[in-house]
Amino acid sequence: MVVVIFRATLAKPDEAYFVTAQRLRELAFAEFGCLDFVSFNEADREIAVSYWPSAEAVRAWRDHPEHQAAQRLGSSRWYRDWQIEVATVTRQSRHP
Repeated sequence: MVVVIFRATLAKPDEAYFVTAQRLRELAFAEFGCLDFVSFNEADREIAVSYWPSAEAVRAWRDHPEHQAAQRLGSSRWYRDWQIEVATVTRQSRHP
């Protein structure tokens, strides 16, 4: 399993930002096998954590044209800065 951590400083999120975010979330689950996706905003900071079955699924998601278009909009309009970390989950615990 692979985890992707996206951290950003928001610039000017508009209605298109929220519509695009919802569309991309739906696409990630429906077409790319996303296992879980959570995001949090506090003030101007955003953190999104998503889990994927494989690195190949993450690459396919990264390279999808609709996602690439959203990435360009994010860089030019919605985010002042951002960073992405991709890691392999080596251990997982759960309760109950």
